[in-house]
Amino acid sequence: MTQLSSRAPRIALVGDRSPAVTSHARVPLLLDALAERDGLVLDAYWVPTRDAVEPGAVAEFDGVWLLPGSPYGSKPGALAAVRTAREEGIPFLATCAGFQHALLEYARHVCGLARAAHAESEPGADPDDVLIGPLACALAGHEGVVRLAPGSLAEAVMGVERSVERYQCAYGPVGRHVETLRAHGLRFSGEDEAGGVRIVELPGHPFFLATLFQPELSGNGSRAHPMIRAFATAAARRTGA
Repeated sequence: MTQLSSRAPRIALVGDRSPAVTSHARVPLLLDALAERDGLVLDAYWVPTRDAVEPGAVAEFDGVWLLPGSPYGSKPGALAAVRTAREEGIPFLATCAGFQHALLEYARHVCGLARAAHAESEPGADPDDVLIGPLACALAGHEGVVRLAPGSLAEAVMGVERSVERYQCAYGPVGRHVETLRAHGLRFSGEDEAGGVRIVELPGHPFFLATLFQPELSGNGSRAHPMIRAFATAAARRTGA
């Protein structure tokens, strides 16, 4: 694949980088794999969530990737990164905790659910306000089948109807507000075998995908997961816009 612009896409890796988070350690390997195998050279910068809260912190990037590692140092920073990417049409990928906070941002700022809460960072929240809560069966270290919705961006990116993906989480979408997200335009494009939401996307956005699983953990890091590769391609396309 040929790089779509003479300027390398600038990518914001939003998260609180830690050697204890396996997906963070995988990122350099995946960036190398994108360059070597796919010809997609990314100019990537780590943006701590506390820095992401500043106005315009990620607005000049060609792509925003909200990485795992909750609880974040700054939940407002994580939410601000999601909102900027969503409103400014910046290619956006969110994985694991990023997925959780992408849903939370959409609930608060699109659905009008100002009190929508994440049980991990807001343990005292009213149960009726909890959007992200403990899963009935924690998925830490788990692999599971994800079914992709026909005609979705997720299916187009993956090129399959079903995939087996790896998780490292104990929280996910729960409660009565989940369907409100769908009613306000968020597409649930991947489910587990029990019907639990595992992928969401935003129709009409240049590229907006969020996964509860961690595509960073696919394989041994020598080849980027199709969703990561598609995100990089979307960011590269933006440099030529």
